[in-house]
Amino acid sequence: MVIPPHLRRPHVLADDNPDIGFQIAPMIDVVFVVLVFFMSQTLSIKVEQALSTTLPGTAVASASIDFPDEQFIMVAADGQVLINDDPCGAPGDTALPELVGRLKRLKANADASKTTFLVTLQSEPEAPYYRTVDAMNALAAASITNVTFAVDDGVDP
Repeated sequence: MVIPPHLRRPHVLADDNPDIGFQIAPMIDVVFVVLVFFMSQTLSIKVEQALSTTLPGTAVASASIDFPDEQFIMVAADGQVLINDDPCGAPGDTALPELVGRLKRLKANADASKTTFLVTLQSEPEAPYYRTVDAMNALAAASITNVTFAVDDGVDP
């Protein structure tokens, strides 16, 4: 079979440059596919209109806030008991009458001013356990019922 000359392909030599240039048609096809994808995704987005939000403004307190009268009792590693960093009693004294007296006075002052009286008890990790028990016994002797405990986590701020 003989191929007519107008249908024959020209013979390509190996040293010819096969670069045909920048083809924009495939790029337009990809852009249209991406455009259709994003358009179809925007149809599935639901706008939240049921949420009623209020922007922050100034807060007005309806009632006054009463802060408690808080006292701190610390049991040191040497057995010394301190209330608000003031020593109360000797390290060997188990009854701690000075601490009991101060706690009674502080509680009476708090009751007179109608504030909540709160005592926070903290022991150093090396403090003897019996000194913490002595401090709790002093709290019981002074009829203090609102007591919190603080611990030292060993991490310096």
